[in-house]
Amino acid sequence: GYLIVDANGGLNQQRSSICNAVALAGLLNAVLVIPNFHLHNIWMDPSEFKDIYDEDHFINTLEDHVTVVRDIPEMVMERFGYNISNVPNLKVKAWASSSYYSDVALPLLREHGVIRISPFANRLSNEVPSYMQRLRCLANYKALRFSLPIAAMAKKLVGRMVEKSSLFGGKYVSVHLRFEEDMVAFSCCIYDGGMSEKVEMDSARQRGWKEKFKLGGHCLRPGLNRMQGKCPLTPSEVGMMLRGMGFGNDTPIYLASGKLYKEETHLAPLLQLFPLLQTKESLATSEELAPFQNYSSRMAALDYAVCLHSEVFVTTQGGNFPHFMMGHRRFLYGGHAKTIKPNKPKLAVLFQDTNIRCSCIVYSCSSC
Repeated sequence: GYLIVDANGGLNQQRSSICNAVALAGLLNAVLVIPNFHLHNIWMDPSEFKDIYDEDHFINTLEDHVTVVRDIPEMVMERFGYNISNVPNLKVKAWASSSYYSDVALPLLREHGVIRISPFANRLSNEVPSYMQRLRCLANYKALRFSLPIAAMAKKLVGRMVEKSSLFGGKYVSVHLRFEEDMVAFSCCIYDGGMSEKVEMDSARQRGWKEKFKLGGHCLRPGLNRMQGKCPLTPSEVGMMLRGMGFGNDTPIYLASGKLYKEETHLAPLLQLFPLLQTKESLATSEELAPFQNYSSRMAALDYAVCLHSEVFVTTQGGNFPHFMMGHRRFLYGGHAKTIKPNKPKLAVLFQDTNIRCSCIVYSCSSC
């Protein structure tokens, strides 16, 4: 039978869903249909699988393990009136076990010849049999290759970043900074404070998550969030941390990020600390970026590729991007990729001291 999944979320949440779909198809002995990408109300990216990834490479790499097709055969869809919404949609709880799928999904698949799981993000447990985990890894590290337009632009960006790092042998540091408006809003942390920020953040939460933040229990103790290390680091805090760890102001840095919250205000201190900082926007012309500019997942894919080839990767907030990046870099570099993962509760204590000097921060990074 055929397995249809809807991969929701941003680039790397979708990547997670794709890897899980391959593993699940292996468990069910199903034919996997190229996953649909669900249009999210935050990212608003209408890109399809083929816009982000090389479909032919994906299908060919998996052919000896899982059969993948672009579309459901017409004779199958005819039974459902050519309407995908008529296909049985299995509503699965988050982190469902492989045994659940064997007990519930497999009989349904055998009965109807096709099932759909929507949404599919986080619908498979991390703990799965070893052969399913191998399929996940095969999908992630071998089968998922960026589409030709993304790969070609990423190659240019990496090449230019290497050129600008010539004094360091072409080696550079990449920083994944999560300080976009939606991230700041979801964290419920306070930065500049005041009514202006509150209005902006309340509006962002309403746009992105509707009623979730009206139920109570959210955003009640922003100070506690900060001390527990749950607040996104600001560009300034990232700069102070890196300087405290010994990175000089001549260090070539690539900043991977979406549009920062109040960018002009928050980015300036980081540029002061690291004047050689680059982004995809500074490395490429506006004409070169035009095909990717209005597609958040395609822009994130460019960031992913440049971070992948950096000498050191710095993660600041957790999430799917750094988890995939750290694993991918370990795979590429034989387990010896350098990663900086700060101890954010300790940093929060230090950053409370407005007179803190960069040289003091190194002590809090000893357990990074």
